Amino acid sequence: MTSINEQQVPVASPVIGEAEIDAVVQVLRSGNVVQGPEVAAFEERFSALVDGRICVAVNSGTSALHLLLLALGIGRGDEVVVPSFSFAASANAVRLTGADVVFADIEPDGFGLDPAAVEAAITPRTAAIMPVHLYGHPAAMDRLASIAELRGLAVVEDACQAHTAALHGKPVGAFGAGGAFSFYPTKNMHALEGGMVTTADPELARTVRLLRNQGMEQRYANEIVGANMRMTDVSAAVGRVQLGRLAAWTERRRANAAYLDDRITAPAVTVPPVAEGARHVYHQYTVRIRGDRDAAMARLTGAGIGNAVYYPTPIHRLKPYWEPDQKAGRTWDLPETDKAADEVVSLPVHPSLTEGDLERVVTAVNALGENP
Repeated sequence: MTSINEQQVPVASPVIGEAEIDAVVQVLRSGNVVQGPEVAAFEERFSALVDGRICVAVNSGTSALHLLLLALGIGRGDEVVVPSFSFAASANAVRLTGADVVFADIEPDGFGLDPAAVEAAITPRTAAIMPVHLYGHPAAMDRLASIAELRGLAVVEDACQAHTAALHGKPVGAFGAGGAFSFYPTKNMHALEGGMVTTADPELARTVRLLRNQGMEQRYANEIVGANMRMTDVSAAVGRVQLGRLAAWTERRRANAAYLDDRITAPAVTVPPVAEGARHVYHQYTVRIRGDRDAAMARLTGAGIGNAVYYPTPIHRLKPYWEPDQKAGRTWDLPETDKAADEVVSLPVHPSLTEGDLERVVTAVNALGENP
């Protein structure tokens, strides 16, 4: 058990420092607080992370996915192939357009969409594929992009957990028709809250800008039906500060992950896989635990090690999806998804960890042995 002199090693540790606070105060004093110069500067600076693609800032990662799908013309009558092993926002963004979600399984040796499963899921109604770069590891974009090109489908990247992740040197968010990032406080960088759409298509970017701002570029000259999904300058100011630290934080995450990889030896625990050519940025350091996962998590918590399951219930088993599928007589055979949901546990990997924290994580995990 944790001694009274030891604090728990947290599984996540959002950073809000004096630089972020000072940046916010400057915005508040300026009076330009919504969709102003800070947002434009944040968009321009973020572009460097995605091979110079056009960036459009919005109020959340979910909004980024939703508006990107709408801008691509996806809606009622269409299908989008999505992994069920993800946060519900991935599928929710599709449902909000009126399109149908088609779930595909993940790869047995990873957590991303299985290209073979995606190919099997495509129907005449399929309009897009949505790979999710889960936990900060890039999906199999080379194979998925080939499938999409052959079938004439859009690729919409859910990169909400994967800032600066890459595959064969190409950053996520620069593969498909568009990508979406999140700046929620627990992400690798944050903006208090917010999201970013990335695309190489100027017309698609313009449509997203219209959609985020009531359908208008010029005030009161509404061109289409839109919504209010703008980013505030307060959020953008925080995001700009965090962007300046992202590279160092990411290398710290990767170094922490390497430390854990090298030292975790418990037979019941499998460390996160990394595909050939992939740059994993470890939004989460997610292991698999064979045996009694609940008991293992309780032992880790007792040892003062924060831990969590992302995600315990696959999306296709959540009520908003399960009940309509049951009524329609639709079932999903996703064995690798169900297996992952039963086995995964995320451990601390964030850049605020000390070497002592990492040692405590390793000691507690290795104490699980062969049969947690």
